[in-house]
Amino acid sequence: QVQLVESGGGWVQPGESLRLSCAASGSDFSFNAMAWYRQAPGKQRDLVAQITNGGGTNYADSVKGRFTISRDTAENQVYLQMNSLKPEDTALYYCNARARRNLRWYDYWGQGTQVTVSS
Repeated sequence: QVQLVESGGGWVQPGESLRLSCAASGSDFSFNAMAWYRQAPGKQRDLVAQITNGGGTNYADSVKGRFTISRDTAENQVYLQMNSLKPEDTALYYCNARARRNLRWYDYWGQGTQVTVSS
């Protein structure tokens, strides 16, 4: 059974940095892409950043230039370096892994790690 475990969340002041990590285990297949989503209270879950097997990346406009996603494909880990954090970045951050198996797409999710940006 696939498990995704996030770590690295916490409380920081505006302008500071955090690095989130996500480790995937329990799969005997590779993931086509891994990503970070976030959900603030009362809002929908939105994509923050995604990275494909080929290294292609995609970012939400609100984090471009501040966040960087990276991946260790061999270890099935994904990271999110978050710089110049703003109060509006406060949310529960979820790790996502996507795999195509038997002509279907499967999404796997972690439990989330809280990021709070406040002075």
